Amino acid sequence: MSKDMQLILGLTAGAVFLTGLLGALVLQAIRRRSLLSSIVVAALAPVAAVSAAVALNVNRMVISQHDSTVVSVALGFSTVLAVALSYALGRRVASGSRELTRALRGLAEGPYVASAPAGGGSSSASASHSRSSAPAEITALATELETTRESLRLSRARERSLEQSRRELVAFMSHDLRTPLAGLRALTEGLEDGVIEDQDAALRQMRQTVERMNSLVGDLFELSRLNAGPARPAQTRGPLSLVELAYDVVGEAREQARRRHVDLVLEVADEADRLAVQGNGDELARALSNLIGNAVRHTREHGRVVVSAVRASDGRARLAVTDGCGGIEDDDLARVFEIGWRGEPERGTSDAGAGLGLAIARGVIESHAGSISVANVDGGCRFDVELPTHPPA
Repeated sequence: MSKDMQLILGLTAGAVFLTGLLGALVLQAIRRRSLLSSIVVAALAPVAAVSAAVALNVNRMVISQHDSTVVSVALGFSTVLAVALSYALGRRVASGSRELTRALRGLAEGPYVASAPAGGGSSSASASHSRSSAPAEITALATELETTRESLRLSRARERSLEQSRRELVAFMSHDLRTPLAGLRALTEGLEDGVIEDQDAALRQMRQTVERMNSLVGDLFELSRLNAGPARPAQTRGPLSLVELAYDVVGEAREQARRRHVDLVLEVADEADRLAVQGNGDELARALSNLIGNAVRHTREHGRVVVSAVRASDGRARLAVTDGCGGIEDDDLARVFEIGWRGEPERGTSDAGAGLGLAIARGVIESHAGSISVANVDGGCRFDVELPTHPPA
């Protein structure tokens, strides 16, 4: 290798090393400043190193002034181009970074709202433009953050709904327990003072009140078990006839329907006569009893409640309970199965129950891998229950 070539390599290596060291020191000094400045310095450092190496070597070469000027002009334009491109890239990255910062802040503070542009344009349009001009990695991260924000929003909405349901349940339970307790206290005081002549009737009333309170406590315990307790062992479940279960529950509810002057009818399709499901008979009977009792309670006098059992087109067992309550408001349909939700008096009766029956029914059906839904029909509403058949169809 000639001495000239060794000199050129040495000058080039020295110029690159010193320029790189200077660039590193500058990056260290501005590390706490904007990302745009760091990108510009990082892009400008290699160009500066090349310019320094060329300038040193040109002075060692025997070239004309014209050639030296051409090289200098080319290096100058290259430097300007490097600065412009690095600045444009830095602006894009910095803009995407700010957008991500606002999105992250929105995760904790609530719904994310993009800042409005300086010109007064649409904030959503500005956010879309900013996101579309950002690098693919930042765009993907922003999309993921938006998905996470939406999930958190839905989670907060569910949390608020559950808290509202809990507050309503506490208020309802306080009323439902305070009222019978006040009645029991009045009866016991009357018996102690000897002002009640028909003591047998008073004792019967006290027994009925205690039974209602015991039923309420039982509902609370069942609901707590469904929501938080472990599932019952598999051996407590087995194949059973959904139609026979419906016959039993309807038979038990006929007296309640008779007292309220409601016609209670069970309709069984031919193909559903031997419909079998896998489940716990006591739990499913409680769920059906809650549905049918709710339908009878909210159906107007001389109305009709129809319980129908069919085999769905997909082979699942389907049982529908149709009442004559007059329908449910569209806004309330989504809340029917919430804990503590009660029907309005306009639905046919002021006896709205404790607001636990439908929540228990949903918990039982879902614990059996089934589904339950409600929809308004002509003159009332219909509750549809679907359960997997046994053996699977």
